[in-house]
Amino acid sequence: MQEQIKKIIDADINPMLELHAGGCELIDYEDGIVTLRLFGGCSGCPSSQITLFNGIVPILKEKIPEVVDVVLA
Repeated sequence: MQEQIKKIIDADINPMLELHAGGCELIDYEDGIVTLRLFGGCSGCPSSQITLFNGIVPILKEKIPEVVDVVLA
């Protein structure tokens, strides 16, 4: 499952985040919970929660129905 999540991050999520000089990486996946770390321009950005809930979470839940929640490390 972690490899599938990493592929989605690389193909669908990070290209979007790179537009703002940022990105994310998978820290862990356990019991439907994905833990991510934001870096670059996304780390500490006031809009990072909006990016997470309106961008990252819907992509992961759509592509992997087993994902229950996404949290930041």
